Amino acid sequence: MSCFEVLDPLFSTYVLGNAPVKQIATGFDWVEGPVWFGDAGCLLFSDIPNNRMLRWSAGAGVSVFREPSNFANGNTRDKQGRLVTCEHGTRRVTRTELDGSVTVIADSYRGRRLNSPNDVVVKSDNSIWFSDPHYGIMTDYEGFRAEQELPCHVYRVEPSGKIEAVLTDFACPNGLAFSPDESRLYVADTGRMFSSDPRHIRVFDVASNGRLAGGEVFCAINPGCADGFRIDGEGNLWSSAADGVHCIAPDGHLMGKILVPELVSNLCFGGRAKHQLFIAATTSIYGIVLNRRGAQDP
Repeated sequence: MSCFEVLDPLFSTYVLGNAPVKQIATGFDWVEGPVWFGDAGCLLFSDIPNNRMLRWSAGAGVSVFREPSNFANGNTRDKQGRLVTCEHGTRRVTRTELDGSVTVIADSYRGRRLNSPNDVVVKSDNSIWFSDPHYGIMTDYEGFRAEQELPCHVYRVEPSGKIEAVLTDFACPNGLAFSPDESRLYVADTGRMFSSDPRHIRVFDVASNGRLAGGEVFCAINPGCADGFRIDGEGNLWSSAADGVHCIAPDGHLMGKILVPELVSNLCFGGRAKHQLFIAATTSIYGIVLNRRGAQDP
């Protein structure tokens, strides 16, 4: 059985016929937030319901990175290589400093508690952007059931610490990614839990001062929805979906799919040349080598 579904002939040059999808770790409940640490040769990821973050490396396999993790979800690195994490349990975004101490980036807005920060990206100007849907407070599975105090927004935190709600017209914003030149911001709207809201990815133009314009629908993911996604060096968007990972061209058309036997939540590029795609899919982490390189830095 092929690992791929090619819809645009160009996609066949992105994948390698002798590089299969491989399950590299399993036995989890709901994995999320993969982030590659090339300087340490390891992948960090969240196992949300089990309240832990785990570390995988090719030589050592899986070990515990942080437990408890405050029901951590999305993770990324800032431009100084520090870990930035969205925590459902504490309803905050944190940064792990190089000495191991933890700094709170955001936990409230205008005197009200955030919902459950979900995904996070860092721009080259060191501003931190995160989505704040309510998934982590709707049940006790991925955090603690609690009252929602704020709408589900996307926020930007300036290096000064100032926080601003920059996108306020989403049902439930989720995955975030900038284009390689940071001129575009992609945001998934995965809809409210237990509802039939539209589930798609929107795209915004990013001005030099960080202001956003536009917001038209970039693409819809079917089957399933776009939870998390990342961008390669040519601006293609690689998104989670119910049947695997979908590769979307910069103009929004579906080029092809990497088929995965579990529901995919999120993904990231990594490996020695950022040419390996790590896929978080329900109970397992999968990996596949591509003929593409991720755009993330570091």
